[in-house]
Amino acid sequence: MPFIIETFDKPGSLEIRKAHRAEHLAYLDRIKDSLLACGAKLNDDGSDAGGGLYVVDVETRAEAEALIQADPFHTVGLFARVEIKRWRKAYLDGRSYL
Repeated sequence: MPFIIETFDKPGSLEIRKAHRAEHLAYLDRIKDSLLACGAKLNDDGSDAGGGLYVVDVETRAEAEALIQADPFHTVGLFARVEIKRWRKAYLDGRSYL
């Protein structure tokens, strides 16, 4: 069952994000089988917008919560807020799932 996880960085925390990016990317590689999509939110000019979006395919909300809580960005306290919502996979990669 897909879930969307949206993260919102604490204000003024860009240096924390930069310092732990390599650990975060290694973590994403370890959980890639659960990721439908994932990436940082950006401003229109391409600069960091302070957060990210994960679309994960797991069985339960508890599994989605565990995935984000194990992310190095979460463990170092980067996030001010995390929102998790179930997601209906209607279209993905040009394919209809309806």
